[in-house]
This record gives sequence, structure tokens and C-alpha cells, in this order.
Amino acid sequence: MIKNAYIFIGLIPKYKELYKYLQECGFILIFKEVVYDGDGKAKGNCDADLVLQATRDVYENKFNKAIIVSSDGDYAGLIKFLQEKNKLKIILSPSNQKKCSILLKRTNASITYLNDVKDKIFLNNKKSPY
Repeated sequence: MIKNAYIFIGLIPKYKELYKYLQECGFILIFKEVVYDGDGKAKGNCDADLVLQATRDVYENKFNKAIIVSSDGDYAGLIKFLQEKNKLKIILSPSNQKKCSILLKRTNASITYLNDVKDKIFLNNKKSPY
């Protein structure tokens, strides 16, 4: 059973309805200030925030096992830490096997590629507006 599901996300006002929907689905949203690159593309770098929250929660014994949803190799250090503390359940990779970072694969953690199981995933009695 999942107790807390965090989403670390950049705060962009035009996505207010999406944020509301995610909260109604039970996610805890942790907002990050957004900056824009030279092309006007939004960037909300949440990596450090996710690592800090997970580390804090390990030391405060707030969960039994973590499920990390990412394909980003920047989280390899966190994955290794969670493995050392016996706190990692699985990595869920939104990317396919070819696009998932080799750094995550090298941790030898269990990885499920969401593309491979998308037909088995559904929303419980909720219609997504997205």
C-alpha cells in the first residue's frame, strides 16, 4: 500500500487544473520555482529536492519501501543509497529500455518500463481530463 506519493514539479500557472487533478488523485505536489531558458522553455529542476526529501524520509523512518518514477541517471546515487538502507522497492521508468539511463541500470535495481505494462494500468473510477 502506498502511503505518500510525491510529485516534484515546476509551478506554471496555466497548469493549475492539472495540479488540482493530481492532488485530487492523492498526490502530494512539491512545487519548484520555474526558470526559463533563452528559448522561453520552462525548466523546473527538481532533482535535488527529490533526493533531499527521500533522504530525509529514510532517516525519519517515514516509509518502508520507495518507488522511484524516473529514467534519469541523476538518481543513481539515490537508488544506491536506498538499496544500502533496504528501502527501495522498484524503479518505474517512463522511458523504454533503450532510453532509460545506463546509470540506473548499473545499480541492478528492479526496473519496470511503463511502456511495457501500459495496457495493464488504468485509473480507478476517475476520468482524466488529460
